Amino acid sequence: MANNQAPQGNHDPAGSTQMFRAFVDEAPQGRQAATTSGGPRIGLILGVVVAVAVVAAVAWLALA
Repeated sequence: MANNQAPQGNHDPAGSTQMFRAFVDEAPQGRQAATTSGGPRIGLILGVVVAVAVVAAVAWLALA
């Protein structure tokens, strides 16, 4: 049976580990900037209000 495990040490020939760590380290900064702007939050609230209005209108038409 072949041993497909990575050798001991920090050698990563594809560089995927370094890329993943860079992504993980960078992600919280991006999320923090998005939540402080308020733009996406307003869109989410408007989307929920529109969805509730559509469901109410469909229910009203179905029961009328």
